[in-house]
Amino acid sequence: MQLKIQNLSKTYSNGVQALKNVNLDIPNGMFGLLGPNGAGKSSLMRTIATLQEADTGTIQMGDLNVLADKSEMRKILGYLPQEFGVYPKITAEHMLTHIAALKGINNSSERKETVNTLLQKVNLWEVRKKQLGTYSGGMKQRFGIAQALIGDPRIIIVDEPTAGLDPAERNRFHNLLSEIGENTIVILSTHIVEDVSNLCQNMAIICLGEVVITGNPIALVDGIKGKVWKKMIDKTNLQEYRDNYKVISTHLKAGKTEIHVYSDGQPDTSFTRTEANLEDVYFSEISERMDVITA
Repeated sequence: MQLKIQNLSKTYSNGVQALKNVNLDIPNGMFGLLGPNGAGKSSLMRTIATLQEADTGTIQMGDLNVLADKSEMRKILGYLPQEFGVYPKITAEHMLTHIAALKGINNSSERKETVNTLLQKVNLWEVRKKQLGTYSGGMKQRFGIAQALIGDPRIIIVDEPTAGLDPAERNRFHNLLSEIGENTIVILSTHIVEDVSNLCQNMAIICLGEVVITGNPIALVDGIKGKVWKKMIDKTNLQEYRDNYKVISTHLKAGKTEIHVYSDGQPDTSFTRTEANLEDVYFSEISERMDVITA
């Protein structure tokens, strides 16, 4: 099963063009959609999830025309949006039972078995009778995944799922997503490069509503090997380096600024080559585009 997006565009009533002729082929497994805040990630996720109309383009899920048959898409979709609210006075067990009924699991014993299995899967069984308002951020995210998994969806969308989680909860969430992604299309929309690097076999970088690059994360990193150089500088000299080199990222270290520069050859003898990573790919693709906006 594959999700195929062709020539998808969306402009909002305020004139903001959120999506510009987006084309993507998303196979089974974990797919990372990486981009800065405001890049168009949430607009794309909401369109795939049939929560908003596109101006032009098509989305095909196997034989299913997603935009033309929204009700059928919703039957096979699990969705964890970026802004995920809970009813604070209701227990996780009660809420999942209610959602299961809404998703068409009408047999009470089947519904109970589904809820119990999911609570165990997301490690919330011991707190199933606690009110959702008492849950930590990570527990709420795991509850969100549980509700998204009801009905054995063939595609799951998670939008910025690890933002605000502590390292331990983030690791638990990564493990859960990896397990889910073995048999399902899972689209992970995020601005956290490490999440995509750790979890995804395929990815795309989106910036200002446009897909700028797609591929396997390891292959994309291989494509810039030997072309990323670093140097420690005084922060006051940063603009001078931006004017003379393709500075793709900056990192503050011990009161000094380390810059990464993209160049086919050594910029000058004061630079040393550094091992490229997915963050370098990401910043090399978006830095000039974002500079156009901030200039």
